[in-house]
Amino acid sequence: MEVTLLGTGDTTGTPTVGCDCDTCTTARENGVERSRFSVHVRNERTDESLLVDTSPDFRRQFLDHDVALPDAALVTHIHFDHLDGLGNAFRLFSDLPVHAANETDPKTGESVADTVRGKYDYLDALSVHGQRPLESFSSCGFDVTFVPVSHPPLVCYGVVIESDDAKLAITGDTNYGIPDESRARLADADLLLADAIAPAAFCEHHPLGGDHHDADGTPRTFGTKHMTCEGALSLADELGATETRLVHVSHFFPADEAFAEPLAVDGERYVL
Repeated sequence: MEVTLLGTGDTTGTPTVGCDCDTCTTARENGVERSRFSVHVRNERTDESLLVDTSPDFRRQFLDHDVALPDAALVTHIHFDHLDGLGNAFRLFSDLPVHAANETDPKTGESVADTVRGKYDYLDALSVHGQRPLESFSSCGFDVTFVPVSHPPLVCYGVVIESDDAKLAITGDTNYGIPDESRARLADADLLLADAIAPAAFCEHHPLGGDHHDADGTPRTFGTKHMTCEGALSLADELGATETRLVHVSHFFPADEAFAEPLAVDGERYVL
């Protein structure tokens, strides 16, 4: 299993358009980028590729990184930065299966699969396949499972991708309050990609502060929707991953911390 991190940033990416903060300035000066979230997973045995989330930066990501166009895609939730690149399928694909959870979201009255199907019904190349959360299905020679996480107010899912000898776990966009059954599915991965949007100290700038505090009072959730860096590392310790990379990273990290381990940047590649 070959994993390429195409996009490791949050909704605005780093550098953020129009921002001259120290972190964005450092990123520009060093040619480092965190575009909107997307992960490319290649099955080395079959040479098929699976794309996790379709970033609005799809075109640039595939031009910049030496990876093949996907044979199938997964969509974890319906936010812009994870879905809206799917329009790039126009004239690039003759057939692209897209997998998404079929669980109805009380907030929208439809599932992620329903939303994808309706929004992109003009793309004949797409076939949308609804999948039951916590039930594995096969795609590109992998066993794939959507696992419910906590990203209010919408339903959102992490993803587990497994082959005979490798396991990739992706938390998806989530706060620290991931359900126990999902934690069990995410555990013991060879590589864990964990949402870590900001350092805990930055919670003081969020209107809602932080949540899911540890025994020392450190918030493991930034606001309500995402984990802090400290929260993601705490989760990683619990899940026992062999290697952890923090993704969905914002420009809210201080410049001297923003590009240090274990915060990921675009283009990293791992063979599991």
